Amino acid sequence: MDFDIKETWLHKINPSLKLLFLIVLFISVLFIHNINFLINYTVSAFLLFAFFTGHPMKRILLLLIPFVLIFVSTATSMIFFGKGETTWWKWGLIHITEESFYRGLHLGFRALIFALLGLMFSLTTRPVFLFYSLMQQLKLKPKYAYSFMAGIRLIPIMIEEFQTIRQAMIVRGVEQRKGLANFFHKLKAYSIPLLSQSIRRAHRIAVAMEAKRFSNDTKRTFYYEIGFSKYDLCFVLYFIIAILLSYYAAQMLPFFPVTDVRYIE
Repeated sequence: MDFDIKETWLHKINPSLKLLFLIVLFISVLFIHNINFLINYTVSAFLLFAFFTGHPMKRILLLLIPFVLIFVSTATSMIFFGKGETTWWKWGLIHITEESFYRGLHLGFRALIFALLGLMFSLTTRPVFLFYSLMQQLKLKPKYAYSFMAGIRLIPIMIEEFQTIRQAMIVRGVEQRKGLANFFHKLKAYSIPLLSQSIRRAHRIAVAMEAKRFSNDTKRTFYYEIGFSKYDLCFVLYFIIAILLSYYAAQMLPFFPVTDVRYIE
């Protein structure tokens, strides 16, 4: 499968600014109780996610499948089993009311916009640039930043080692057991060598970092200089304008006659 990514202006945004601003957006979503506003807000986030993350639409849709399922499960659980006074349909334990319907949709769209913002950040931010930005803009100590980067680097190494151990067990004809005995046997066979290798590798990295004076608090130079650009302003302005337009559209052209899902008359 081809994983080539076309770099867009979202990739050029300062990672620290992107992280902090998206955290603010995450928190702001928690205080949106107008379902019409939230739907418009979700659409604006989806447009940015779909057309400016640099991934083909097919891959975008594949990435969204699990979150769409979360949207459906979250919304339906509230719609079918939520509380309310205006009953639309009732059958056994299922009780759909006007209040539960709107609250279910609101909860589903809230989960969906969280997913869109999170995926947007992860797909357009390189971890190396993020930690360099945290060191330069937010003054994160290099020993913590490089420790995180080393941890991320260890993940594909551990996956490769897991595959090596698995192939070695197949070549040696290790007997396959049944039931829980097989599960605990595999857990022991894989976890012990992986854990021991990880501890040794982490120790070597720690010694190397100490030797290179990562614990020193003196001013450092950086291979990557991360700064601010016009794209940062474009990113902030996009969401400010999107929020204002979403609110205006919710007032002028609402999808549902509800302004606050907490108080439905």
